Amino acid sequence: MMRRRLSKLLWQSLGSQRSNYSVEALRFNLDGVTSCPFKRRNNDIRSTNCDGPGCPKVMTYATSCATWSELSQEDHPASDMLVDSFGRLHNYLRISLTERCNLRCQYCMPVEGVELTPNSHLLSSDEISRLANLFVNSGVDKIRLTGGEPTIRKDIEEICLQLSRLKGLKTLAMTTNGIVLAKKIPKLKECGLGVINISLDTLVPAKFELLTRRKGHERVMESITAAVEYGFNPVKVNCVVMRGINDDEICDFVELTREKPINVRFIEFMPFDGNVWNIKKLVPYVEILDKVKQRFEGVKRLTDHPSDTAKNFMIDGHHGTISFITSMTDHFCAGCNRLRLLADGNLKVCLFGPSEVSLRDPLRAGVDDLGLKEIIGAAVKKKKAAHAGMLDLAKTANRPMIHIGG
Repeated sequence: MMRRRLSKLLWQSLGSQRSNYSVEALRFNLDGVTSCPFKRRNNDIRSTNCDGPGCPKVMTYATSCATWSELSQEDHPASDMLVDSFGRLHNYLRISLTERCNLRCQYCMPVEGVELTPNSHLLSSDEISRLANLFVNSGVDKIRLTGGEPTIRKDIEEICLQLSRLKGLKTLAMTTNGIVLAKKIPKLKECGLGVINISLDTLVPAKFELLTRRKGHERVMESITAAVEYGFNPVKVNCVVMRGINDDEICDFVELTREKPINVRFIEFMPFDGNVWNIKKLVPYVEILDKVKQRFEGVKRLTDHPSDTAKNFMIDGHHGTISFITSMTDHFCAGCNRLRLLADGNLKVCLFGPSEVSLRDPLRAGVDDLGLKEIIGAAVKKKKAAHAGMLDLAKTANRPMIHIGG
């Protein structure tokens, strides 16, 4: 009975306009994939031109706030539900807590706004906790909370506390715009939040208002300072680089890393519904890096995690680091380990793909964990090897970024 009920629910979920998944994936032989070809490296970090005996052998990754450990199957078994047909193990879950935001960033929210999902259709804190527990028990060891803006959710501290207590979870992170973060940091850290990314695309207050259609630049800067003072190391600052808008501030952002443990992450402008993406606005990472090298001496590449989305660099004399997220010009699909749970309970296996499958509906219909795992595994097995090319992405139907959370 439960099997037929699950099959019916899966047909309904996978048959929606948003999804291209086939119910045949439910019958996929999960025993066919037993290992992941992407090997993890040890916890050492070296510039690519430093291999001698005098180089440091054991250090923390410049962009990592949690220990990257080689866990045995006995310590933390990974479920085949998290391994796709290309052998990629997905141990990183991004959870969007809300579609609402207190800013209106141009590349994130369409100028006409977005239609918000009714609150009754959004996941409750208990539903988030149950699904997160299922993923962690299956092998996920990192969760990132996103939005919308996660800090405007009233139960954000409770959610952090519940998730931080999950056995097997190594890293609990959050991406925020920083508007109200400063006053929430003490409680969030107490509740187990370990990593903070703060989105900031300009250091000029007037330009901030233009980009976000709101005031608040000073509060974001205060949040960055507060995060450093409360021991987040590094504090990650996400900067979407757009030609003619903020590409003249690249070196100013790098200066943030001189005296403080800040990791500035330069992100290539990506196409999403309603953000009027134009290839002319795209500044390739090689161009950004060239600007940095012209201004600063001793820019050295660091060893990356196999599944890291970022290309990481250190600069001689700087306490912090810089990174580049090259989604458009040099994608990292081969090592992708990310899944996304949206605020309405839909699972999205690729940031740039339109396909989604509902976990909320079967959850509320009483499907047990085994049934939910089958739905998740079917979706993961349908993940493609790589996303479409740059121009094709611009034409692909997708949600606005505010619904996805990055």
